[in-house]
Amino acid sequence: MKKALLFLVILCIANLSYAQRDFSKVEIKAEKITDNIYTLFGSGGNIGVFVGKEQVLMIDDQFAPLSEKIIAAIQEISDKPIHYLVNTHWHGDHTGGNENLAKHGATIVAHANVHKRMSEEQKRPFGRTTPAAPEIARPKITFSDELTFQMDDEQIMLIHVDNAHTDGDTWVYFVQSNVLHMGDTYFNGRFPYIDLGSGGSVTGVLAALNQALTLVDEETVIIPGHGKLSNRKELRAYRNMLGTLHERVRLAIEAEKSLEEIKAANLTEGYESYDGGFISADKIVDIIYTDLSRE
Repeated sequence: MKKALLFLVILCIANLSYAQRDFSKVEIKAEKITDNIYTLFGSGGNIGVFVGKEQVLMIDDQFAPLSEKIIAAIQEISDKPIHYLVNTHWHGDHTGGNENLAKHGATIVAHANVHKRMSEEQKRPFGRTTPAAPEIARPKITFSDELTFQMDDEQIMLIHVDNAHTDGDTWVYFVQSNVLHMGDTYFNGRFPYIDLGSGGSVTGVLAALNQALTLVDEETVIIPGHGKLSNRKELRAYRNMLGTLHERVRLAIEAEKSLEEIKAANLTEGYESYDGGFISADKIVDIIYTDLSRE
């Protein structure tokens, strides 16, 4: 009980510190992938940018206080208007700038479940809530399984993957350029956050990763939700890491080990390089344990 209370206090302090963060110190840095595809790094989910002859398509938009910097960074790349904004899922570090981008003229596109979650108050861990987003910030175009854009000579596929990071995850695949934005179904180089309360599941993430490995090849450039640009080799290693941890926790549960015993067993051994992000070694074990326990 004391450990749980201490963890809650630490989490609340961390959340307060995050809420008071000075976004004025955040720099938006662009990295060119192809002649017309870029990624922007700042604070929050990685942003994708496709520059067409007449318009720009954008993927995710981080936090509202960064919108002016993000728009300015895109305008340095192209003077064309941001016509479409695709949300890979509903979390605020990917959709926080929706209202500002919509006012700037962007049409927001996402899976139907993103619209649903952004239209209702969302219950978060430890009794927190996320209020419904204003109407202007919600997606105006939604889809269920797949949606395709044809922009210039590029076919852009929006692909829904079921119950992975959340229940509304979308990949954006630039077919001719062979570039895939995977949103938060892929945290490159770190343990993933899987939002069990928003319809996510570890088995769903594993299924999505297996699907991605059949879609990409050795030449594909992968934009993860968080972390540096990646490739098929790193994605395979990430999938193997999560699959191994899932199996280790499953076997420990079958052996009737408690969560405390499982955490003490150092089941993340061999994957220390993935620790140090938002999700610690203990936390990823906790997420997998919780997911398996509800099956």
